[in-house]
Amino acid sequence: MTQYLIGTGGWAYFNAPDKSSLEAYSKVFNFVEVNYTFYEYPEIRRVEHWRRVVPKDFTFTVRCHQDLTHKIGLKPANEAYAVFGQMIGYCRILNAPFLHLETTASYSLDDMKLSEARDFFSTIDSKGVRLAWEIRSPITEKTVNLLRDFNIVHSVDLSRQEPALHSDVIYTRLFGKGKHNIYQFTDEELEEIDQKILKAETKTSIITHHGIRMNVDAIRFRQYKETGTFLPVTQFTGADSARAVLSDDARFPSTKAELIEHQGWKVIDLTEKKRVHLSDLLSRLPEKTYDNLETVVKELKAMT
Repeated sequence: MTQYLIGTGGWAYFNAPDKSSLEAYSKVFNFVEVNYTFYEYPEIRRVEHWRRVVPKDFTFTVRCHQDLTHKIGLKPANEAYAVFGQMIGYCRILNAPFLHLETTASYSLDDMKLSEARDFFSTIDSKGVRLAWEIRSPITEKTVNLLRDFNIVHSVDLSRQEPALHSDVIYTRLFGKGKHNIYQFTDEELEEIDQKILKAETKTSIITHHGIRMNVDAIRFRQYKETGTFLPVTQFTGADSARAVLSDDARFPSTKAELIEHQGWKVIDLTEKKRVHLSDLLSRLPEKTYDNLETVVKELKAMT
């Protein structure tokens, strides 16, 4: 049986009355990827507080600070060891089983970089913490060999690609197929991701959502794994569901093309059992400028 750890990148956007964001978040999810450590070096007492306010079986993973992955580079240098050591210290306090590394598309793993990385991984002490590495530059056979030699998990966005090598762990950071993190997943897309996980037959699957609707998507995916069904995204269906979603932040007047560009990534309840991207409906609108929300809804209702 695969262990599923489902959550989001950080907890700052999870709000609940009378509780801290992390404490409230941990009542809903069993896992979080600590985003804070990518940008800052938190004080030890703050990290200890994070561990104290969540249940004992709650799992953290830690994002490695960008100083190592974006500035210094993975090489045997004192400053690289210093950052890595501090990250491992955070992992130990949080009892985090994984440290996540993310290198940029410009960090090309040529022979020199691969040699430096091999020397770096050969000389670090991870103290039992396993590494997951999201490589945004092209993957070569030499890169795959490096990952395999050091038992590093190849972290990917399963909605876009699959790991370059099989592992007992899947670590996926889900941004989706939109621009940056502006995306929301339909039921079918989440099912496809789960089918890839099941096919891989891994021991552990870490699913961390990073899209603009990450909390909703993570809850829906967790519900699907627990019950086999998906929660709705609104209280309505069809054009009324579109109205509920558009009313959040749609601006008027807007052309059809503008509505699709700015709103089409959102998911609506087409029926009680089917979710689709709003663009599926908006693409059927007549080509014109819409002065207000109700005009859009009226046209959508006329099509059904």
